[in-house]
Amino acid sequence: MAKLKKLEDYRDEIDQCVKCGGCRAHCPAFGAEKHEGRVARGKIALADSLLKGDVELEEKFLLDMSQCLLCGSCYSQCPNKVHTEDIVAATRREIANRKGLSTFGKGVGTVLKHQGVMNLLAKGGGAFSKLLFKKIPEQSGLRLRFPAPFISSDRTLPPLTSKPFRERHPEVIPGDPDKPTVLFFTGCGINYMYPDSGEALLKALKFIGVTVIIPKAQVCCGLPAVSAGAANTVESLAEENLAVFQQNKYDYIVTACASCHSGLTQIYPGMGEEFNEFRDKVKDIFVFLIEQGFADKLAQLPKRQDQVKVTYHDPCHLRNHGITAEPRAILKALPQVDFVEMEDAGTCCGLGGTYSVYHYDTSKKIGAKKAGFIKESGAELVATDCPGCIMQLQDSINHADEKQRVVHILDLVAEVLPE
Repeated sequence: MAKLKKLEDYRDEIDQCVKCGGCRAHCPAFGAEKHEGRVARGKIALADSLLKGDVELEEKFLLDMSQCLLCGSCYSQCPNKVHTEDIVAATRREIANRKGLSTFGKGVGTVLKHQGVMNLLAKGGGAFSKLLFKKIPEQSGLRLRFPAPFISSDRTLPPLTSKPFRERHPEVIPGDPDKPTVLFFTGCGINYMYPDSGEALLKALKFIGVTVIIPKAQVCCGLPAVSAGAANTVESLAEENLAVFQQNKYDYIVTACASCHSGLTQIYPGMGEEFNEFRDKVKDIFVFLIEQGFADKLAQLPKRQDQVKVTYHDPCHLRNHGITAEPRAILKALPQVDFVEMEDAGTCCGLGGTYSVYHYDTSKKIGAKKAGFIKESGAELVATDCPGCIMQLQDSINHADEKQRVVHILDLVAEVLPE
């Protein structure tokens, strides 16, 4: 049975924090709020106090523990490589174990554990999108949602699709038998909000001739539940996905979502040895395409005269795994793209799973800084490799009253491939 680590399992790692403060300069929450409780060393000290019984679960403690995006920016700069994001997630699970989940946390757990409910909500949202959403500028591709529980009334969101991506395709799409077989782990973002990016992925995989498996029984990776502290939900989803992986024959599991990649390669393996058998088969789509020589094929296409200036945002959950060069290599090879780097491309966009629901004002501050870097780059389009980042970045750009549009890199890839 899949089991997440408990807070006491991080005792040795907690002791590795020397409180040097190097995390301060890299924490997006601290950068926005300038509060010591937002910094990694402060949260680790609180987790240590909770383990020792020196602190109660009072409002200030709960607030400080909720003020973390789990982005891993502190880990990348930590001299002792302390996984603060894992320690904070474990602390949230401990809080939930002692106090119970919040109302929103219970909602997250219930919806994610029942795919039928998710499908019903998506189809209902898609069918009634004209009633639920107000139109905002055409270039955004988003809607401004009416006030709803837990969602700020000025937040811009993509409309839900009335037909989820996985319902649009058979479970097996045959390719060249001499080429690899890949299992496409769609994730919730592509399945329910950005199905066109899923279609673009299939177009790219068809172009290189691989066989694609799209299991209908796959479920959410569980990262939103990790953020909410809903341990039982994460463990249940992991078990369901493990069964799916074990029931199919494939060479690779391909993701087109940074959060899903992190869930499958970082969160799941920590829950038991049984998850390690597929860990090395998980590939981000652009890592897979580079390994298949896809960038070389793109580079052979004639460069277009009417190129569009594109910059790239590094999703935290790919940056933390060292996946930064491959998405850029694909972008630079695209014939219609004039690639430009923006300042601090690897800083967090401010989404952080459930963080942006609980702390939308701070999330907006973090996003506004990112929107400024995008504007300064001079790019017309912002490309990335994570549906969550697409949603957050576009919201930040809309609030800055700018014109840039955020896309998945796959959308740009599909533009130049034959039908």
